Amino acid sequence: MFFISNAFAQAAPAAQGGSDSSMMSIGFMVLIFVVFYFFMIRPQVRRQKEHKSMADGLKKGDEVITAGGIVGKITEINDQFVTVQVAAVNGQPVQISMQKMSVQTLLPKDTFKPA
Repeated sequence: MFFISNAFAQAAPAAQGGSDSSMMSIGFMVLIFVVFYFFMIRPQVRRQKEHKSMADGLKKGDEVITAGGIVGKITEINDQFVTVQVAAVNGQPVQISMQKMSVQTLLPKDTFKPA
């Protein structure tokens, strides 16, 4: 009537070398953390420091690319915000204000030419 046979659990094997295997697993976890630190955490912290120093060094007249991909020239700057000229329409500058930290890249001089 029933086509499925019963399944019975086997007895667990005896633990061998308890302290050696736990030391190996702890050592392996430490090794994984060290690898993550040197390949992921440390480079990210270095990039954050470089970006912060670049944002702190911005000055009026610098040409930049923002995190959104907008290219422009800084016309005003204060502690947390910058005003960037992105174009000129009928001789009038088109400016946007944004946070200093949204500036992603500093461009070489005379790269940006407002149309």
